[in-house]
Amino acid sequence: MAKTILITGANGEVGHGLIRTLGEQDHTLLALDMHPMDTTLFPYLHRHWVGNILDEKLITQIFDEYSIDVVFHMAAMLSTSAEHRPTLAHQVNVQGTLSLLEAAQSHAEKHRKKIIFLFPISIAVYGLPNIETKTRVGAIDEEQFLHPITIYGITKLHCEELGRYYTYHYKQLDTTSHAQYVDFRSLRFPGLISADTVPSGGTSDYGPEMLHAAAQNQPYAAFVRPDTTIPFMAMPDAVKALIMLAQAPNEALTRTVYNVTSFSLSAEQIATTTQKFFPTAQIEYKPHSGRQQIVDSWPALIDDQAARRDWGWLPDYDAERAFDDYLIPAIKRHYQVGQNA
Repeated sequence: MAKTILITGANGEVGHGLIRTLGEQDHTLLALDMHPMDTTLFPYLHRHWVGNILDEKLITQIFDEYSIDVVFHMAAMLSTSAEHRPTLAHQVNVQGTLSLLEAAQSHAEKHRKKIIFLFPISIAVYGLPNIETKTRVGAIDEEQFLHPITIYGITKLHCEELGRYYTYHYKQLDTTSHAQYVDFRSLRFPGLISADTVPSGGTSDYGPEMLHAAAQNQPYAAFVRPDTTIPFMAMPDAVKALIMLAQAPNEALTRTVYNVTSFSLSAEQIATTTQKFFPTAQIEYKPHSGRQQIVDSWPALIDDQAARRDWGWLPDYDAERAFDDYLIPAIKRHYQVGQNA
């Protein structure tokens, strides 16, 4: 059934794939971003705004003008940039999310409808104490090691609790009107690798940065050690997971927060694969102490059994297929690299 869908942070990596996929269906797509939208996305959008998620007047205007059914809230300051401006990151990530939740709640309550609120985040909400623990514990689930060491992870964990509050406890003291109007669903992504968009400052971006640099015949210095290992996912699977969770029936869900994952690789394994397809690629390692510490605090493996059980999650791309069938062909086309490059 066609729905009216608001996407914030729509001009980012996930937004591009989400808009193109949803745009092929009969939905009314609304987009908000701090920057002008990529013009290639215009054919899919009913309307778009250039604006700040902290602009409460604009947010109210959007909800007043449209009967919104689903929100994909992706507007945020990412991990690396957030570390340089933690106060602003808290405002954007927490206050922006709170304002949007309140607008969704008010709109849904006024129109006596439920709004599904999708909140994609990342493994930055985790915080393992050391490499030894990271190696020993293996795959971790949604409830383990929630001690993030970045302001990005802290704010996102906070917002998950806000979403849970709006879903289950908002107006809990008002016994005459308490009802569930916001259906909050958080999706914790691993590192995402896209063939279509250039990485934009995430701490897991050393993987896609290697590929994009190699395709342009540019040298690349990774900011992590060769043995650094975290889980990754190809962008089409990220879009698939978001849409699957949005469409999952409420009664099938046993939690508000779900892990999803696909494959785990070390930086060295990504470099080796990159050089397989781009033999002249120049890749070296210059670990940045701060960023290395952050990545070391993230899990090497994620347990996503809850998503598989509750709403049938299963990735389409393992590591081999992600590179062979998606990343390498698309990146070569993007940079017009010859087949023998």
